[in-house]
Amino acid sequence: MTLYHKDKSTEIHNGDCLEVLRSLPDCSVDACVTDPPYGLAFMGKKWDYDVPGVELWHEVLRVLKPGGHLLAFAGTRTQHRMAVRIEDAGFEIRDMIAWVYGSGFPKSLDVSKAIDKAAGAEREVIGESARHVGKKTQRLEGLNGTSTFAETPGMGAMLTAPATEAAKQWAGWGTALKPALEPITVARKPFPGTVAENVLEHGTGAMNVDGCRVGDESGRFPANLIHDGSEEVVGLFPETAPAKMADRGKGKGETGTYGVYGGDPGVRGHDDAGGSAARFFYCAKADAAERRNSKHPTVKPVALMRYLVRLVCPAGGVVLDPFAGSGTTIEAARLEHCRAIGIEREAEYCADILERLRQGVLF
Repeated sequence: MTLYHKDKSTEIHNGDCLEVLRSLPDCSVDACVTDPPYGLAFMGKKWDYDVPGVELWHEVLRVLKPGGHLLAFAGTRTQHRMAVRIEDAGFEIRDMIAWVYGSGFPKSLDVSKAIDKAAGAEREVIGESARHVGKKTQRLEGLNGTSTFAETPGMGAMLTAPATEAAKQWAGWGTALKPALEPITVARKPFPGTVAENVLEHGTGAMNVDGCRVGDESGRFPANLIHDGSEEVVGLFPETAPAKMADRGKGKGETGTYGVYGGDPGVRGHDDAGGSAARFFYCAKADAAERRNSKHPTVKPVALMRYLVRLVCPAGGVVLDPFAGSGTTIEAARLEHCRAIGIEREAEYCADILERLRQGVLF
């Protein structure tokens, strides 16, 4: 099934992404921004048992224009496999963007408890942990015009004492780290000649630096780091002094993921009040309202996807997402005035995409 927007600017294909890609013409897409399966069997989903293969990425390469960029999310445990397969398909790996957040939940085995359980020993409850399982969100002043912090505490974990000598020896040991980032592979389709020649011929091959400068009117060069504004992540950044370059003027434009963008690139200033360096790299995770009641387990924030689309695709260009999921890339492309092609195999997620687009008054 294929659904077209009334102005033919958006296509949603319900089908196998490899088969649909094979039906698309060569060199017909400006950029590919996608969140493919990570190969982690997340929540037992069959579609997540492996990362996409070389054949899939080769088809993406074929439909991209020379110099077209691919931005593909990955999991930290399987990023190497994702990047190698993308590279083996013929892409040039250009960089890796880290999307950092503080709301990940550690899936670590308590070794001490496991030892006692195997021994059949009962542990004594000695109290309740001061740490709570909850969601923390922080928005920083100067990025999206807000300065709020909200914390929703959850249930406290019960503290128990090791029952056996072996468990006492391994108290405090676990098997995993808390997840706090998702890498995004930045790749580009090779092209002959120079970047200048390719941009003039195909409109691809470069990144929209001025359109994605970070900070509120600060004009900071976009970095390969994005974070969610959580207290834990912000605490990792140093304090910085106010910048002193306001004589260059101030850019004017719409407030977006990284604050102001879209102003006059020739008159950007660097004036700001100082504070945590985290203010230059902010994008929050998708909240309940932004998920739009989607059934998909890994919904990305639209603001993040808008930034990525804007980074690699000029307005009016075509953005491809062969793993459309809940449709955030499609919505982002439409909001950035780009045409979009989304492919999603699961019918229930296609229904989510259509509902997202209806709510966004896109159809």
